[in-house]
Amino acid sequence: MADKLTLSASTRTNLLSLQRTTSMISKTQERLASGKKVNSALDDALSYFKARSLNNRSSDLQTTKDGIVQAVNVVKAATEALDSVERVMQQMKAIAESAKSSSDSTVRQSYASQFNTLRSQIDTISQDASYNGVNLLRSGPDTLVVKFNERGTNTLEIRGMDTTVSTNGVNVMSAGTTAASGSTGGGSWANSTLTDGAAAIDSVVAYIDSALLEVRSNAETFGTNAAMLDIRKEFTENLVNTLQGGASQLVNADLNEESANMLSLQTRQQLGTISLSIAQQSEQAILRLF
Repeated sequence: MADKLTLSASTRTNLLSLQRTTSMISKTQERLASGKKVNSALDDALSYFKARSLNNRSSDLQTTKDGIVQAVNVVKAATEALDSVERVMQQMKAIAESAKSSSDSTVRQSYASQFNTLRSQIDTISQDASYNGVNLLRSGPDTLVVKFNERGTNTLEIRGMDTTVSTNGVNVMSAGTTAASGSTGGGSWANSTLTDGAAAIDSVVAYIDSALLEVRSNAETFGTNAAMLDIRKEFTENLVNTLQGGASQLVNADLNEESANMLSLQTRQQLGTISLSIAQQSEQAILRLF
């Protein structure tokens, strides 16, 4: 077994100092490369695990925020569809009033046909008002449940509203038959008697007016829900930013400070190398005496 090399006290002291400086340079280089002063639990266990907890919650809330954004789109699709349904109903009302002003049964039947064509669009729009598989307006509408926190303990339930013609009161005649579903007025638009035909049309207009009020009320409800979702989305975004900022403050490095430290450590390393060299030269001078 080879004998251990014995170093002088001054050489050993300079060598240990140089080794510590090299180790500190290595850590500083890691901080500059990663941008973090805490890269593992070995650096600072408390800060490391606190930051990880904050980042985990931030990630969960980001997923929650994405769900809120999708819910906003579902409600937006329903609101836009209701706006279209309202415009269709207004056109239907205008056609009905035009038919009322005519005494020609053929003209009234033509208006009735136009009316029924528009009426069919209400169901079409309601059935097509779907986003990501969720439809708040169709017959048997969906219910949308939106989570506001990562645990799902705080939610908003948005109930769909059937906007098809059989529900909103505009389940009106085929051309030349009954005036309206459930109407007690009787007669058709093409009734040979002007008064009877007008009464049938008045019944239809009354149903349309009632349906318009319902559609507008539904649109207002969805609008309120959309406003709430926007508020929660903004709140969640701000909370995510706060959590990420807090985590960064715990583990991120001050690059300006680390750069200054690196320059200082490199200078110290150079001086340590010089000191070690001087110590070795002193030992060699002693050896020359023999």
